[in-house]
Amino acid sequence: MIRVIIADDHAIVRQGLKQILSETSNISVTGEAETGLQAIKIVRETTFDVMLLDISLPDKSGIEVLKQIKKEQPKLTVLMLSMHTEHEFAVRALKAGASGYLNKQSAPSQLVTAIRQVATGKKYISAALAQELANTLDQDRDQPLHEILSDREFQTLCLIAAGKTPSDISTELCLSPKTISVYRSRLLEKLKLANNSELTRYAIRNHLVD
Repeated sequence: MIRVIIADDHAIVRQGLKQILSETSNISVTGEAETGLQAIKIVRETTFDVMLLDISLPDKSGIEVLKQIKKEQPKLTVLMLSMHTEHEFAVRALKAGASGYLNKQSAPSQLVTAIRQVATGKKYISAALAQELANTLDQDRDQPLHEILSDREFQTLCLIAAGKTPSDISTELCLSPKTISVYRSRLLEKLKLANNSELTRYAIRNHLVD
């Protein structure tokens, strides 16, 4: 039996995931977390096989939670879930120690396949992401500038490019507008851009937003 922990701040999402997994013979949901801190607490106090970790949690970003979890338990298996398209955060999640990355819009059968695969110690990425990573091998090998951004700066970049206001972003990331302004200034400097319009064009050109 594969014991699964679900860490997601939306009760309806957790319920949907539990419903899908309840129909699978060898997978059992043994715990839930609504916040990053709860997810870290569960890791410290319980034993399980796979954690389904949302990349957008109310108190800490999923990437930050993942890094903390892997720091404390390097061998723990974590499958990242997200509403973000794969090319936005998948590589960052995998580099941070995730065993796989799955979009929440994926088919239930894909979720079950992913859980079973990472539970055996293997990595999981979708066919679409595998193709995208393969395509990058034919492109310029120079590191794109956005790779040097911190996770929070990268999130801010994607949200600004998606048309979110500073107020929207501060609410979504649970940070103050002043902090968002600091991240914006830093990423503009690192990307050598002057304003939000240039930032948005950069994000579109690098396929960071749809």
